[in-house]
Amino acid sequence: MATKRIAQSCINWSALAERVPANQKTSFGAFKTKSDIYVRAVLANPEVPPQIDWANYKKLVPVQGLVDSFQKQYDALKVPYPQDTVTPQVDAELKATESEISSYKKASEQRIQNYQKEIAHLKSLLPYEQMTMEDYRDAFPDSALDPINKPTFWPHTPEEQVGYKSKEQLEAEAQGHH
Repeated sequence: MATKRIAQSCINWSALAERVPANQKTSFGAFKTKSDIYVRAVLANPEVPPQIDWANYKKLVPVQGLVDSFQKQYDALKVPYPQDTVTPQVDAELKATESEISSYKKASEQRIQNYQKEIAHLKSLLPYEQMTMEDYRDAFPDSALDPINKPTFWPHTPEEQVGYKSKEQLEAEAQGHH
């Protein structure tokens, strides 16, 4: 009967232990021990407090009205249980996270399709060992060297070419500094 009280807050310790890093296993063990001690203490108490035999006390206590006064005060005593104000926030965060996850999945599926197309294109090409410079230029026109239309100097990087200007130089020219 007492296990009903905490059935919803039961923790899957084995699943949680799998996620704990190796360097935090001792702290996790200490936390689990403290939690087990707390659960045992809660379960040691009855689910509802024992009923008080007020009629017996009225017979035993000689002062008139004292037991009635205590009974009124005891019946009026209500220990407030804290209201759950966090669950709506957690639910909202969960919905937001689920929408982020679904959008990430859609974007990932799109990337996978694009990569599969790229892989299919690369598989349709000649193997690099058999490819000539002309074949490479036809397959990859953006990255291939074109000595006729765009001659470059070795090492063929933009910084080593005639007329190259750095970002700083371009920004200075845009601001009117020479």
